[in-house]
Amino acid sequence: MKIRLAALAATLGVIAATPATAATVTAEANVARSEGSWGGELAVGVPIIQDGGFSITPAAGVFFHKRDHDGYYEDNSQCFRRSDDEQVGDGKCDDSGTKIFGKVEAMYKLPMSLAFGLGARFIGNDLRAYGTAAMPLAPFVDAKVNVGDHYLAAGFQAKF
Repeated sequence: MKIRLAALAATLGVIAATPATAATVTAEANVARSEGSWGGELAVGVPIIQDGGFSITPAAGVFFHKRDHDGYYEDNSQCFRRSDDEQVGDGKCDDSGTKIFGKVEAMYKLPMSLAFGLGARFIGNDLRAYGTAAMPLAPFVDAKVNVGDHYLAAGFQAKF
């Protein structure tokens, strides 16, 4: 019994002494604009490298967007823009309302301050680079923004 209590106390001591940067899972909730569609995105990631303020975190998520694309129509399995009848990518005509994406971010966090980095996001058939910045709001919660070509997202990131 004493060994179990000692092991429990040692485990709790290690957990209490672990710095906040040793989080093992990140979760994000953002309002986003991707490829011309507004929506929200949810993502979950696991840092694979954490050294000092530097981290690399791959993640997977889902982008939820408006199902109707009023400015587009489908004809003979091809998607066209109504305003000029120009052919566009099939993403505007799929009516799925959700898109799965993968991303990886490399971030550097200044001690007790802002974090800056670069990311790459693969959604549909597009791989897009973006810049990212985060600011702590609470011990394990950051406000976060991502800005890139045809991509903008702002929201919150929690670390567990």
